[in-house]
Amino acid sequence: MVEGTDAPLKNISTGNRDIKYLSFPWVVTLLSSVLITTIVVDVLGNLLVIVSVFRNRKLRKAGNAFVVSLAIADLLVAIYPYPLVLTAIFHDRWIAGDIHCQISGFLMGLSVIGSIFNITGIAINRYCYICHSLKYDKLFSNKNTVCYVILVWALTVLAIVPNWFVESLQYDPRVFSCTFAQSVSSLYTIMVVVVHFIVPIGIVTYCYLRIWILVIQVRRRVKPDSRPKIKPHDFRNFLTMFVVFVLFAVCWAPLNFIGLAVAIHPRLGQSIPEWLFTASYFMAYFNSCLNGVIYGVLNHNFRKEYKRIVLAIFKFNC
Repeated sequence: MVEGTDAPLKNISTGNRDIKYLSFPWVVTLLSSVLITTIVVDVLGNLLVIVSVFRNRKLRKAGNAFVVSLAIADLLVAIYPYPLVLTAIFHDRWIAGDIHCQISGFLMGLSVIGSIFNITGIAINRYCYICHSLKYDKLFSNKNTVCYVILVWALTVLAIVPNWFVESLQYDPRVFSCTFAQSVSSLYTIMVVVVHFIVPIGIVTYCYLRIWILVIQVRRRVKPDSRPKIKPHDFRNFLTMFVVFVLFAVCWAPLNFIGLAVAIHPRLGQSIPEWLFTASYFMAYFNSCLNGVIYGVLNHNFRKEYKRIVLAIFKFNC
């Protein structure tokens, strides 16, 4: 495989259907606008998150190690794959060559799997902090937390590597992206959706459900002597992470369920509209820019640090 515009690319087959809607100028304008917005907000928002955690002592907590790790996962796609996708939209084809196609697909997979695994880490951290507060300091010491973050990324790499062996990273003209080809193997697609999405979502749901139950019990004063107290700022932090999880699940669920449905019943692939498939992809892409905004809106410490950073930059430029 030779890098360059003439390098051979394996394209995902879209059957006999013409992708007619992509020929409309407004569609290209819409997709490129969504992606440009995503890139800009992704880079600015996640850089603010990372800088805020390192600048503010109140934010340098064990749980926020996963927040920084999640921000890095989101930054991965904004720096490299998304600009290449944007170029493909403008040229109506992939022009970067097969090597960049494979790297782009790999980094996209690394980002999304890293995101869901980090969100799972955040949920387990919040669950231990609120529901098992007496054991929390021991479970999430600084050393242990670093090990957990390393484990998250090791599992992420381990999860994405098989894509190269089954040659599932291919260019899909419907979404202008080099991405996971759901049609390569039905069994493999089912395994990917289950292991990379359904199982982590199940773990996160369990953790947050237990937290919500505890919050309700505390507020209703059920067994007040035996129930731990939940401080208002702890509840706000939990609520912020819960919103991050919900938006991730909402943005990625359509794409995963489409892939799962087509893997189980391949004939459904012919009945799913192209616009729905494309919309599900760009909806998933858009999620990478949301977390930094959520922290700024819902978390007082992040919002305060954002303002300090912006004012410091403004004063420096002036």
